[in-house]
Amino acid sequence: MSDSLAPDAVAPHIRGRFGKPYRYEPECESTQLLLLGSGLAEGATAATDHQTEGKGRHGRQWVAPPGSSVLASLMLHPPAERHLPELSLVAALAAAEAIEGATGLTAQIKWPNDVMLNRRKVAGILCELSDGAVVAGIGLNVNQARDELPLDAPTEPGSLRTLTGRTYDRAALLGSLLFRLERIYDGWRHGGLDDLYGEIGARDFLRGRRITIDGEEATALQILRNGQLEVATGNGHGETRTIESGEVLFER
Repeated sequence: MSDSLAPDAVAPHIRGRFGKPYRYEPECESTQLLLLGSGLAEGATAATDHQTEGKGRHGRQWVAPPGSSVLASLMLHPPAERHLPELSLVAALAAAEAIEGATGLTAQIKWPNDVMLNRRKVAGILCELSDGAVVAGIGLNVNQARDELPLDAPTEPGSLRTLTGRTYDRAALLGSLLFRLERIYDGWRHGGLDDLYGEIGARDFLRGRRITIDGEEATALQILRNGQLEVATGNGHGETRTIESGEVLFER
């Protein structure tokens, strides 16, 4: 089983245009920085076995031991008419499908950019705009042991290993992720989020859950077809409104 995301390990698993060209560093600050401002064509991918300054949302760090995770960023050139914040859900759906393919378990999407397995966060997405392009960063917890996961994360983390008791070939998982993301992204390019809504809605982790969003209590109703989150404020019987972005915590 491969223990590296080096090009010779990943190349046999690349089945489309995503993953070409492929930039790899054994260690780097962040895979995002390997692509931001690079001007590379759509599908260019950067990966590493260890990030020293991995990025999460709201300025957080993405922390993982060397050789334990899938850490990759992908260059995208989306059409001007598409709503770019939707790309977090596009990438999350691809990650959920890749996780399901590897584990045989159902993964869910926690709006706006996390993937959950058995109520634990196993993947996160960070999309950044760069000169009209978007760099989509994906971090997937794969082979960490329980004591290697961060204790102070706002959403309790897990890894595929801690949740299934098995270890996984990270190179094969990255190849699966890129293949699925290419198909899902192409669907989004042509039909928008509406064309993916059935798959996203079926995996809506927050639906019906009591949540706190930016400090306000609410009940999550659903991810909408425009990618926003519909919530009912108060005890769930209050005003209904839509959220375009925010920090969401949920009651376990």
